Amino acid sequence: MKDNFVISAFADEISSDLQKEIEVLKNNGISHIELRSIDGKNISEFTLAELAEVKRLFIQEGIKVSSIGSPIGKISINDPFEEHLELFRHVVEIAEFFNSPYIRLFSFYVGKDPDPFFEKVVARWKLFLEVLAGKKIILLHENEKEIYGDSADRCLKLLEALDDPKARAAFDPANFVQCEEQVYPAAYKKLRKFIEYVHIKDALDNGEVRPAGLGVGKIETVLQELSDSGYTGFLSIEPHLTYFPGFEKLELSHETSAVCAAKEEGVRTFAVASKSLRDILQKNDQKWQ
Repeated sequence: MKDNFVISAFADEISSDLQKEIEVLKNNGISHIELRSIDGKNISEFTLAELAEVKRLFIQEGIKVSSIGSPIGKISINDPFEEHLELFRHVVEIAEFFNSPYIRLFSFYVGKDPDPFFEKVVARWKLFLEVLAGKKIILLHENEKEIYGDSADRCLKLLEALDDPKARAAFDPANFVQCEEQVYPAAYKKLRKFIEYVHIKDALDNGEVRPAGLGVGKIETVLQELSDSGYTGFLSIEPHLTYFPGFEKLELSHETSAVCAAKEEGVRTFAVASKSLRDILQKNDQKWQ
């Protein structure tokens, strides 16, 4: 079997109980986490002292951090920046504390006319990169609705302008769909040379999120293309699911409907998201690891 991908996940969508999140990750054969929030509190709001017990628990349970799912860059481009840059410095400390190789960032809310803000976005990202001098951490730009880099063209323009091996792309198919961008071949082909990490969620044309392979995000094709091109890296499950017609049919086949119904919603939706990705990888002879 091929082993291009390592599975991670945003486990905070499972439960507000970290121990429960870890249990569900392990039950789904996942040993990495993209750390975004704990008990409803954003990871950037914790001190390192407060995170010591979390780190101890991760070590005890064999959980590794694939990326810090930070909120950095998710403010208006016109907001004051110095305090935000200080918060980024703290996020870098958190990433180092957990031995995370990546930090997820955004490129600022810019309104309906993004182009005039290009130079300002680049300048701010260069300050982020300066903080990383001498560190091994890589910044992942996630394409997201209403930020500068919500389109493939602007993602490409930003990453080319930065021209730094520590500035790469977290490729999110559902977010591109929600921005009315064609995921494949358009966005994928433009950004392939920068893709370092992939968020796994799909979406319909109307923007509703679906499990991998059940939307128009061409996730199976994207993963096959990545594999064929020699990509090795993380696939991070980000369910963002609510119940929809046919949901129950996607639940694990060995569990009765009564057992499924007894579980918390986050556990159920995560199991469906996980199984949908697993099915795609099995079809393409990829290891689940």
